Amino acid sequence: MKQNELGPSLGARRESKRVGRGDGSGHGTYSGRGSKGQKSRSGGGVRLGFEGGQLPLIKRLPRKRGFTNIFKTEYNVVNVSKLDIFPPASEVSPEQLLGVGLIKSLSLPTKILGSGDINHPLSVKADKFSAAAEKKILAAGGKVART
Repeated sequence: MKQNELGPSLGARRESKRVGRGDGSGHGTYSGRGSKGQKSRSGGGVRLGFEGGQLPLIKRLPRKRGFTNIFKTEYNVVNVSKLDIFPPASEVSPEQLLGVGLIKSLSLPTKILGSGDINHPLSVKADKFSAAAEKKILAAGGKVART
Protein backbone atom coordinates (compact mmCIF):
# COMPACT_ATOMS: atom_id res chain seq x y z
CA MET A 1 0.00 0.00 0.00
CA LYS A 2 1.27 3.45 -0.91
CA GLN A 3 0.50 6.85 0.59
CA ASN A 4 -1.38 7.96 -2.51
CA GLU A 5 -3.67 4.91 -2.19
CA LEU A 6 -4.79 5.79 1.33
CA GLY A 7 -8.29 7.16 1.76
CA PRO A 8 -10.43 8.31 4.67
CA SER A 9 -11.98 5.57 6.81
CA LEU A 10 -15.57 4.57 6.12
CA GLY A 11 -18.04 7.14 7.50
CA ALA A 12 -15.38 9.79 8.13
CA ARG A 13 -16.46 11.98 5.19
CA ARG A 14 -20.05 13.04 4.63
CA GLU A 15 -21.58 14.32 1.39
CA SER A 16 -22.52 18.00 1.63
CA LYS A 17 -26.22 18.85 1.80
CA ARG A 18 -27.20 20.23 -1.63
CA VAL A 19 -30.11 22.52 -0.86
CA GLY A 20 -32.36 24.09 -3.48
CA ARG A 21 -31.97 21.26 -6.00
CA GLY A 22 -35.61 20.25 -6.36
CA ASP A 23 -38.29 18.74 -4.15
CA GLY A 24 -37.15 15.19 -4.90
CA SER A 25 -33.90 15.87 -3.04
CA GLY A 26 -35.73 16.51 0.24
CA HIS A 27 -34.11 19.96 0.49
CA GLY A 28 -35.96 21.85 -2.20
CA THR A 29 -38.49 24.73 -2.09
CA TYR A 30 -37.51 26.48 1.15
CA SER A 31 -34.07 24.82 1.41
CA GLY A 32 -34.33 24.22 5.15
CA ARG A 33 -35.00 27.90 5.95
CA GLY A 34 -38.70 27.70 6.68
CA SER A 35 -41.07 30.16 5.04
CA LYS A 36 -40.89 33.95 5.16
CA GLY A 37 -39.13 36.16 7.67
CA GLN A 38 -35.79 37.84 7.95
CA LYS A 39 -33.86 34.59 8.40
CA SER A 40 -35.30 33.08 5.22
CA ARG A 41 -33.97 35.86 2.96
CA SER A 42 -30.56 35.95 1.35
CA GLY A 43 -28.24 37.98 3.53
CA GLY A 44 -30.90 37.80 6.23
CA GLY A 45 -30.28 37.65 9.94
CA VAL A 46 -29.43 40.16 12.62
CA ARG A 47 -26.05 41.70 13.35
CA LEU A 48 -23.81 40.42 16.10
CA GLY A 49 -25.06 41.47 19.54
CA PHE A 50 -28.55 42.47 18.34
CA GLU A 51 -31.22 41.41 20.81
CA GLY A 52 -34.42 42.20 18.94
CA GLY A 53 -34.56 45.84 19.98
CA GLN A 54 -33.98 45.11 23.68
CA LEU A 55 -31.07 47.15 25.04
CA PRO A 56 -28.08 44.92 24.24
CA LEU A 57 -25.92 43.46 26.98
CA ILE A 58 -22.87 45.45 25.84
CA LYS A 59 -24.81 48.71 26.38
CA ARG A 60 -26.36 47.57 29.66
CA LEU A 61 -22.96 46.95 31.24
CA PRO A 62 -20.88 50.07 30.50
CA ARG A 63 -18.07 49.04 32.87
CA LYS A 64 -17.34 46.08 30.60
CA ARG A 65 -16.60 48.24 27.58
CA GLY A 66 -13.13 49.44 26.73
CA PHE A 67 -10.13 47.94 25.04
CA THR A 68 -6.87 46.11 25.62
CA ASN A 69 -3.79 47.93 24.39
CA ILE A 70 -2.01 45.45 22.11
CA PHE A 71 1.12 47.62 22.11
CA LYS A 72 1.58 47.52 25.91
CA THR A 73 5.14 46.71 27.00
CA GLU A 74 5.37 44.00 29.67
CA TYR A 75 8.34 44.24 32.03
CA ASN A 76 10.21 41.96 34.42
CA VAL A 77 9.88 44.04 37.60
CA VAL A 78 12.28 43.90 40.54
CA ASN A 79 12.02 46.02 43.68
CA VAL A 80 15.08 47.74 45.13
CA SER A 81 14.69 45.81 48.41
CA LYS A 82 15.32 42.51 46.56
CA LEU A 83 18.76 43.73 45.41
CA ASP A 84 20.15 43.36 48.97
CA ILE A 85 21.00 39.71 48.24
CA PHE A 86 23.93 40.86 46.07
CA PRO A 87 27.27 41.62 47.82
CA PRO A 88 28.30 45.30 48.20
CA ALA A 89 29.94 46.99 45.18
CA SER A 90 28.90 44.19 42.82
CA GLU A 91 27.47 44.68 39.36
CA VAL A 92 23.83 43.65 38.92
CA SER A 93 22.54 42.99 35.39
CA PRO A 94 19.46 41.15 34.06
CA GLU A 95 21.63 38.03 33.64
CA GLN A 96 22.50 38.05 37.38
CA LEU A 97 18.84 38.68 38.27
CA LEU A 98 17.87 35.66 36.17
CA GLY A 99 20.58 33.58 37.83
CA VAL A 100 19.20 34.20 41.34
CA GLY A 101 15.57 33.80 40.21
CA LEU A 102 14.38 37.40 40.61
CA ILE A 103 13.20 37.48 36.98
CA LYS A 104 11.80 34.66 34.87
CA SER A 105 13.32 35.34 31.43
CA LEU A 106 15.53 37.71 29.46
CA SER A 107 13.00 38.01 26.64
CA LEU A 108 11.17 40.86 28.45
CA PRO A 109 12.84 44.17 29.37
CA THR A 110 13.71 44.62 33.05
CA LYS A 111 12.51 47.50 35.24
CA ILE A 112 13.72 48.32 38.74
CA LEU A 113 11.04 49.72 41.07
CA GLY A 114 11.55 51.74 44.25
CA SER A 115 9.74 49.69 46.91
CA GLY A 116 11.87 49.01 49.99
CA ASP A 117 15.40 50.15 50.84
CA ILE A 118 18.91 49.31 49.69
CA ASN A 119 21.70 49.35 52.29
CA HIS A 120 24.89 49.05 50.26
CA PRO A 121 26.24 50.40 46.94
CA LEU A 122 25.54 48.41 43.78
CA SER A 123 26.12 49.05 40.10
CA VAL A 124 22.74 48.21 38.56
CA LYS A 125 22.07 47.71 34.84
CA ALA A 126 18.47 47.49 33.60
CA ASP A 127 16.23 48.70 30.77
CA LYS A 128 14.24 51.09 32.97
CA PHE A 129 14.25 52.52 36.49
CA SER A 130 11.49 54.24 38.40
CA ALA A 131 12.47 57.68 39.74
CA ALA A 132 12.30 56.42 43.33
CA ALA A 133 14.49 53.38 42.56
CA GLU A 134 17.11 55.51 40.84
CA LYS A 135 17.19 57.94 43.77
CA LYS A 136 17.60 55.13 46.35
CA ILE A 137 20.39 53.36 44.43
CA LEU A 138 22.33 56.62 44.00
CA ALA A 139 21.74 57.61 47.65
CA ALA A 140 23.28 54.27 48.76
CA GLY A 141 26.40 55.16 46.74
CA GLY A 142 25.61 52.93 43.77
CA LYS A 143 25.46 53.50 40.02
CA VAL A 144 22.60 53.27 37.54
CA ALA A 145 23.10 52.20 33.91
CA ARG A 146 20.46 51.68 31.24
CA THR A 147 21.00 48.80 28.79
